[in-house]
Formats: sequence, C-alpha cells, structure tokens
Amino acid sequence: MKRDIEKFIQESPICQRVKGEHCHYPGLLDPLPILDMAWRHISMDFVEGLPRSQGNNVILVVVDRFTKYSHFIALSHPFSVHNILQAFIDNIFKLHGLPVSIVTNRDTIFTSNFWQALFKSLGVKLNMSTAHHPPSDGQMERVNQCLEAYLRCMTFNEPKKWYS
Repeated sequence: MKRDIEKFIQESPICQRVKGEHCHYPGLLDPLPILDMAWRHISMDFVEGLPRSQGNNVILVVVDRFTKYSHFIALSHPFSVHNILQAFIDNIFKLHGLPVSIVTNRDTIFTSNFWQALFKSLGVKLNMSTAHHPPSDGQMERVNQCLEAYLRCMTFNEPKKWYS
C-alpha cells in the first residue's frame, strides 16, 4: 500500500506542482511561552496576492495558538484598520471573546497607533514577530503554507473561484 501511495503521489501532476519545500531554518529561536487555555492567545496574519474572487483578494488568518484552530476571513484591498477590526469583532471576538495576547507580523495595520492604543486600553498584549524573520511565528507561517496549498489544489483549474 505504501508503494502504491508513493507511486500515486509521484505521478499526480497536481501533487508535484503544489508540493511545498519544508526545510528547517538554521539558528536558535526564542520559543513562545506554553499556553493554558483556548482562544486566549492568538496569531494573526494576511495571505495576499490572491486572484480576485467575488470581490475578495486577501485572507485574514487567525489561529488559536493553543488548539491550532483557525479562522480564514476573506477581505478585499484596500482595507483599513477599521475594516480589520470589524472583521475581528464579527468573526473572532463574538465567538471566542477577547484574547490575552495577539502575535502578529509588522504589517502597517498591526503597527498603527489606533490598533496599538485600542488593544492596550483593552488590556491585550500585542507581540510582534521579528522583522525580516517570518519563522519567528512558525505556527502561523505553517498554517499559511497549508492554506495556500489547499487553495492551489482546490482551485487548480479555476483559480478565481477560491471564494465560493
């Protein structure tokens, strides 16, 4: 059975085209603390550069760092801090409540004064991943890789139909 599966994967054009490289990065990283409860510590990032599908071309990815459960929220460019905040309230806050901490990259949305001041006043700790070093939040990067691979596989023939 193992040989049959390996043969199928090697002969499948879709598997060969969308297969990602999974190489370890050299060097030591400072690990994030061990968590104790679901939806108290989350990560957020954008998957951009998607073909426009029903007006959307960006996905906001929100991952619970404890359970690894993810939400994928379709958005369209241009978006503002207020759009992202509304999407956060509608899709994350109303289902899971306010987190204790949020890990993000250094996107202008997440570094804006409004975003910083709002979450500071709510008592949410904002952690930024290291600049020019995406692996510092490896879990988020791995979720993004999986999402992109799923989208490539599912929309291989019609890439503009990823949002349906």
